[in-house]
Amino acid sequence: MIQNNDTIHDFEHNEATQISSIENDKLDEALKLVKEVFMEFEAPDYCDEGIAEFIHTIGDESYLSMHRFYGAYQDNKLVGVIASRNEHHHIGLLFVDKNYQRKGIGRQLIQHILRMKDEEPITVNASPYGHEFYKKLGFADTSEEQITNGVRYYPMLRY
Repeated sequence: MIQNNDTIHDFEHNEATQISSIENDKLDEALKLVKEVFMEFEAPDYCDEGIAEFIHTIGDESYLSMHRFYGAYQDNKLVGVIASRNEHHHIGLLFVDKNYQRKGIGRQLIQHILRMKDEEPITVNASPYGHEFYKKLGFADTSEEQITNGVRYYPMLRY
């Protein structure tokens, strides 16, 4: 895994956010955060099949092994997770602890990935909950909402 570390100081909220690679020995902590945030904010809009599919996916070793995971830390506490694949050309996961949402953490994680990729576009399958967030960051829909195995998403692209 590539070690890319960024320290970003958020003067508006007066907190420094450290972004760094999540190594395999810390992946369980990251996936716990992902699941907690999913269950609170995403799952209410999903059918049972979609919830089961998401839980299965974040436990699937082959899916996880295709991604590079990065965490946002404040005072050594994991507060956000992003995962990308295909040389950072696709965002597979982005979740921020509920107590740290709307404080720029998600934007910082996206910017971290954007700095590492080349000039090719980046894609994401945005959840209904995150759809507007991605639009604000310059992503555009490539088609209408899709549902696969109960998982709802909007295919999006940013150049």
